Amino acid sequence: MPWVGATPVFVDVLAETFNLDPAKLEAAIAAVKAEGKLTPRVVIAVDLFGQPADYPAIKAICDREGLKLIADSAQGFGCTLNGHHPLHWADVATTSFFPAKPLGCYGDGGAVLTNDPVLWDLMDSYRVHGKAVAPDLVGRTFDHDTKYLNTRIGMNSRLDTIQAAILIEKLAIFEDEIDLRQVVAARYAEGLKGAVLSTPDVIAGGVSVWAQYVIEHQNRDGLAAHLKTQGVPTAVYYPVPMHIQAPYAAFPRGAGGLPVTEAKAETVLALPMHPYLGEADQQTIIDAIRSFNG
Repeated sequence: MPWVGATPVFVDVLAETFNLDPAKLEAAIAAVKAEGKLTPRVVIAVDLFGQPADYPAIKAICDREGLKLIADSAQGFGCTLNGHHPLHWADVATTSFFPAKPLGCYGDGGAVLTNDPVLWDLMDSYRVHGKAVAPDLVGRTFDHDTKYLNTRIGMNSRLDTIQAAILIEKLAIFEDEIDLRQVVAARYAEGLKGAVLSTPDVIAGGVSVWAQYVIEHQNRDGLAAHLKTQGVPTAVYYPVPMHIQAPYAAFPRGAGGLPVTEAKAETVLALPMHPYLGEADQQTIIDAIRSFNG
């Protein structure tokens, strides 16, 4: 956001889902408006670890305040809430096709989605060096390929054809893989009862694509070390929250700060998760966690 002259205001998350807290969002907007130094323009809601944010509540706030809504669905492509995808509420949804994501290609890639034809034209232009798009050509002619007529400053952000071809094939089985991920998540939830501080909660009416399966443990680092001795890989996603990182630490924070975010950063641990995780292998992981006495 600073690249385009915008100032991020960090807002805390819900303890249950790790996603944006609508009440804290409202408080942050009110505080920013009362201070009068910044003008709220856009809300970015993240579908962290694969499940949708509380879009009905967030969208209602955005509509009331006249704000655009971006769904950062990098980890959540395919997630739904009450049968709808995030784009049902958002003006724009972004996603990632990085290999570790639920729908991953074999290199790097991503996409931006919108139902707004004006935004679509703009994004199409920006992704190819600011090329001319249909609205730019109204009342004028250009005898060459319009990609050679730059009407704004853009970037080179095209998805490689080979990655697109891979994604088309993987998309054909993606719905089945989402169903398989539900089975794996359910086995973890049942097998880890009483063994950890918490297993993931999914928002009511939500379907997660389980980009990660993230538990909490009071001795997270000890558990991770123990699992490593048992041959079980783990990962700590976001050990240092963004609002604490040096490049972002000077930016404002919502009223009351981000105590939930900071607390979660000390306890979260991601376990192996993919749609083809076999029951026997998963039971080995569960048994290894339950054997930890730290």
